Amino acid sequence: MRRVAGLVASALGTFLIVLALLTRFYVADQAVKFPLNENTITTLSASNVSYFSPAVLAELTGVTMTDTTTVQGDVADSNSSRAVWTGFSYLYDQTNKQTFEYSLERLAFDRRTGALLNCCDANVSAHKVNFSGLGYVWPLGVQKKNYVFFDTTLMKPRPTVYAGTAVVDGENTYKFVETVPATQSGTETLPGSLVGMKDQPTVQLREMYQGTTTDFVDPATGAPVKVSTDQHLYLVDSSGTQVLNLLSANFSTVPASVAAAVSTAKSDDAKISLITVILPVIFALLGIILVVIGVILVRSRSEYDYVDDPAADFEGGEVPA
Repeated sequence: MRRVAGLVASALGTFLIVLALLTRFYVADQAVKFPLNENTITTLSASNVSYFSPAVLAELTGVTMTDTTTVQGDVADSNSSRAVWTGFSYLYDQTNKQTFEYSLERLAFDRRTGALLNCCDANVSAHKVNFSGLGYVWPLGVQKKNYVFFDTTLMKPRPTVYAGTAVVDGENTYKFVETVPATQSGTETLPGSLVGMKDQPTVQLREMYQGTTTDFVDPATGAPVKVSTDQHLYLVDSSGTQVLNLLSANFSTVPASVAAAVSTAKSDDAKISLITVILPVIFALLGIILVVIGVILVRSRSEYDYVDDPAADFEGGEVPA
């Protein structure tokens, strides 16, 4: 009976060890991915903003502005390896109660690495370009190194530098910084009178962008939990002199959005830890214990049989008295 119990324990232990390996290296690989049904709303706020208002044809200053972005997953166009998310951003002047700008982007990316893909009608404000680098998220298990992130203002990839760690609402994060020197982002045609060129009915000016964006990213999920962006968008004449300020603002994620992002990150971190560490360790430990118990039972049964075997009394032809 002991031998049977030992064999059963050994077999079950071996199964649990194999299950631990499968959970860690196969199940986790299949399960730990960016979601298809993403549905989040994030708000950034900036005070003392200055910008040109097309509504009043003048520059407004001292403004409080919010940038609210809604991101939703397109499950129908996604699959096991790629996710497709659509983001709608809405900039609103809270001081003067008017819309400043809105934009729509649709990005497809790898569900583990976050790398952008050129498929699925990916575009930024109806502009289709060759996407590369990262988009909505950093890779799962983000590393302490520099990455390339696609800048939707310049419509091209830009280097993002790892800049250390920071604690955000009790969550340990990696900090990444994208710095953009004054760079042309497009051209604008407008009445010359708006920029002091009254002798010209219309003028075409270069649109310039300059800014610094800092992302605080959860290392396990690759999700940004807080963003701070200092941006300056303006028009210059042929000599490179600024003639019109389009936007000058320093946005930062509002506390409520930070708290929601941190809460989601902690929940997802726990799920990732469960499937990549906790369950494999439990299965492996139980498996090892059962194998050891099984070996002990089998060996102890063998020794018992040897000691109590009646045939041993007849060794050498002797007959018991």
